[in-house]
Order: sequence, then structure tokens, then C-alpha cells
Amino acid sequence: MLTLLTRRNPHGHAASILGRVLAAMGLSALSAAAVADGYFSDQAEASGVDFVQFNGMSGEFYMIENLGGGGALFDYDNDGDLDIYLVQGAMLGPKALSEALFPPQPGKPLTDRLYRNDLSVARDGTPRPRFVDVTEASGIRSAGYGMGVTVGDYDNDGWVDVYVNNYGRNQLWRNNGNGTFSEVTDQAGVGEERLSVSSAFVDYDRDGDLDLFVSNYVYFDPEENRECSAPDGSRDYCSPRAYEPAPDRLYANRGDGTFEDVTAKSGIARAFGTGLGVVVADFNGDAWPDIYVANDGMANQLWRNQKDGTFVDDGLLSGTAVNMEGAAEASMGVDAVDVDGDGDEDLFMTHLLGETNTIYINDGEGWFEDRTMATGLAAPSKGYTSFGTAWFDYNNDGWLDLYIANGGVNNFLSLVLQNDPYPLHQTNQLFVNLGEGQFKEVTKAAGKVFKLSEVSRGVACGDVDSDGDADLLVVNNNGRARLLVNQEGNRRHWLGLRLLDARGRDALGARVRVERPKQRPLWRRARADGSYASANDPRVLVGLGDSAALGPVRVYWPSGLVEQWSGLQADRYTTLREGEGQEVKS
Repeated sequence: MLTLLTRRNPHGHAASILGRVLAAMGLSALSAAAVADGYFSDQAEASGVDFVQFNGMSGEFYMIENLGGGGALFDYDNDGDLDIYLVQGAMLGPKALSEALFPPQPGKPLTDRLYRNDLSVARDGTPRPRFVDVTEASGIRSAGYGMGVTVGDYDNDGWVDVYVNNYGRNQLWRNNGNGTFSEVTDQAGVGEERLSVSSAFVDYDRDGDLDLFVSNYVYFDPEENRECSAPDGSRDYCSPRAYEPAPDRLYANRGDGTFEDVTAKSGIARAFGTGLGVVVADFNGDAWPDIYVANDGMANQLWRNQKDGTFVDDGLLSGTAVNMEGAAEASMGVDAVDVDGDGDEDLFMTHLLGETNTIYINDGEGWFEDRTMATGLAAPSKGYTSFGTAWFDYNNDGWLDLYIANGGVNNFLSLVLQNDPYPLHQTNQLFVNLGEGQFKEVTKAAGKVFKLSEVSRGVACGDVDSDGDADLLVVNNNGRARLLVNQEGNRRHWLGLRLLDARGRDALGARVRVERPKQRPLWRRARADGSYASANDPRVLVGLGDSAALGPVRVYWPSGLVEQWSGLQADRYTTLREGEGQEVKS
């Protein structure tokens, strides 16, 4: 059975329509940050996303101030389009400097926000996302100091649930299926209280229920705040080396709405670090999900799934713990995709100013080579501190391109000398995949939104207007959220797939092989994890280039079942359900 959703390609009409809408609202293109002079336009304000992150900076340089925040693109109401969840900060003291320099939004309490997407289509076929703040009606009351968010249907009822990472106690919000959520943290047993930024749902034991991995950072207490200095002797933020690293957590889903802490017996407790990013994928091709943790300033970990409920850290042996020079780097964001089109999962992570972002290429068996220099990604990253990241095919040519969100963690002297109130901001970057392992920076052609200098953190990727190309949600620390709507990709052909497992939930971890006549096959993975503190659209979006011709589509389900579909049509979204395709015997 195939469920079809077809959207007409707008071919660039959105910009002129948006301009008329802005004029009618009395807004300039700059004030609404919605201009389309390049590949992307920021349509956050124009579409109703008015969120401003507040970090509560106190003047005491608490290290947690510049870590947040994150966001999620997910369909919480099952209406076929992507909604938005954004994580908010909180006051850190009675004399918070942020109140004076970056005051909270009037009329907006300091809580996480949920925006419902009321997507419509104009007369000319142009999709128009319109977001409505439904936080109060949803019942979500998440007023902790928020860091990140992940999403997944942990109870297999067909409705996506939300797990929020906080400084302090994390929260699990169960989707009731009627537009509301209930907090079930205590009942579920996942109220981790350490400082955690990123997490991921993963069915590590392949029993059909989503388990939960929580990546923790350091032990931090404002009462024991350390004082650190910049090279010129002025007060500045401390590095994580000033604090003790906190162990990560693995929770096994019992299948009855509760979780068991299996950190120790799974082997995850054997090693830990300053975890900021986490991504889950089958890195060695044995059909079992592995877990990769990006540690800030410490060796990274690749937890190899032993298929018996335990894991072994193969970070060093696999070549992914340190860079080509044997040095641990300040890993923040991380993503895993098939970068080079050979059918296996490669790794990319973001790092600190003066280091290079790192790309590790998989040989197909889970052994990696640092190819940062050879790909052309090294030099352009040296001058930036990078966090969130997304591999996505922005131009739908079949090759995965790269977005990087930047913003400092230590004050930039040049900005300090200008009396900048928050001297950490930088511009973000876009790289096009040229094929054959080469990348080229195309930031200058990407649009005016790429000229903004902000303190960017989380990035979530998904098709918010369902027009067949990937858009980006970018969360800025002490700043506005940006919604980068793609104006380029839907000029080419595409295939959209929602993959549902036998229980009816998004089949996170399922891999797709798309055959094309006389061209190389394309591999993609259904995923919500990766980036930094954020959650992605779990639908699979495949750019097909200038030809709509499709061969068979094969799905490798997390259960181990392999099925194939023929006759799928391009330029539309199709739902594939486990058990309804033609089984392929290995």
C-alpha cells in the first residue's frame, strides 16, 4: 500500500509572493529577514516563528550560557507537515546581564515553545508554511534551562514524543495524539539530572522499541564556578577541562512505557568524556546500530554494537577517536551519512577555532580515514568555532552538501574592542559536494541570511514546505531562530519517502537504496539524530538531478528484513510500510 502526497514545484515563485506578503504586513525584507537573493531565504519571522533564545548570562561567565540551544523539526500532529520545537534558556541569577542586553520577549514566558505548521498552498502552487505557537494548548511546561531536544515514538502508538535535555533534570513528554502532551519523566525513569546537551533514540537491541542514549557533558554547579581568563588577562569562559567530565547514559526500553538504566551492563560506563554530539548508525555493515559520541577536547567514542546488549569502544581502532595527527579536538556537532556514495556511513564533526572540522571516510567495514585535507574542508574551517551541522542535498543533484553553524565560545578580541555586547558571533557556511570527494564553499551565493553574524548552535534539517527540497532550522544563542527555506533544490527532481516499521512508527535507522537507470545508486538513512542538540525530519529526501527516471527502491529495515518496491514516482512523498514490499532474500 502506498500513501501519496504530491506538491507542485514552485520554481522560484516564493520570493515574489513573500515580498508582497511582507509589504502588506508593513515589513521590510531586512526586518523580516526573508530575502531570496540566493539559494536560501530566512522566513522565520514571516512564517510566524518569533522565537528568541535567552541564555540568562549573568556576568559570571557560567559555561552553560553559550552551550544552548537546540530545535526539532517533526510532525507532532500527524498532518503530513513539519512542526517546530525550540528549547529555551532560563535566568541564571537575580542580576542577569541578559535582562539588560538581551531582554526576554515581552509576553513570552521563558519556556520551550511548540509551533504548529498550518501549511497551505497558494493559487500558483507555491507552498506557504505558517507557524502558530501552540505551546500553552499543548500542555508542555518545560521551564528548565534547556539545552537540546530529540524526538521519537518511544511507546509505538504512532505519535512522536519529545525528550528535552536540560541543565538539570531532563524531561520526557508523551504525545497524547490529540494535540497535547503529558510529562512522563518519572514514570518512564529517564530523568537524567547531569548537564546533557544531545541525545538520540535508537533501537540498539532490535526488539522493536526505541531505547534512549543521553550524552552528558561535565559536572557543573554555579556555586563552584571557576574563573578563567583570555590571553589578554580579561575574564572569559572556561574550557571543559576546568571541570570533571560526566558519564553518558543508556536507557533500555522495556516496552511498557518504562526504561531501565543499562549504562553499566551494556559496557557504556567503561569510558566517558565531555559529550556534546551523538549520532547512531550501522558503521560496519552488520545491520546493528552503533553509537558515536563527539567529546569536547577528549577522544571521541565509537561504541560498536556486539549484538548481545553490550558495546565496545572502537574509537581508537576505527580511526575516529582523534584526527590524523593523533590529537583530540573540541568536537561539538556530528553527523553520519554516505558522503561519497559508496553505500556506507561516513562521519563529520565540527570543532574549535584554530582546529579544522573533520571528515572521516568509511572503508565499508567500519574503519575510517581522516580525509579532511583532501576534501577541501580543512582550510575554510580554521577560522571558525562550529557547532550544529547538516548533510543535505540542497540542490537535489544526488550529492550530499554541507551546512555548518558557527559561533564562538571564547570572546573574540576584535569584537571586544568594538564594545560588542556578546562578542562571540560569526557567519555560517555552506559547501557544495562536487562529487569524487571534493567540496567547494558557496556561502557567498547562498543568500543574505548567510551574511548575518550570530552565535549559532543547533541545526535541524527537513522539508518544512513539503516542496521536495531540504530546509534548515537554525537556533541562535541569545538570538532569533532562523528558518532557512530552500529556493534552489526543487528546480530538480526528487523522491520523498516516509518509512514506517511494522508497528507504525518512523523506522529510525532504516537504510534506503535508490536505483536509477545508467547512474550510480543513492543511499540514504531515516534519522532524527545528529547535528548538535537538535532533531531532524525522519523522512528520507533523495535528490534525483535532471532525470525523474527511477529503478527499484530497496529498504533495509532495522529488524533485518529487506524489501523492494518498484514503480515509485518522482517529485512526491510516498509512505512505505514494513511488510508491504517484495521481500529480498540475502
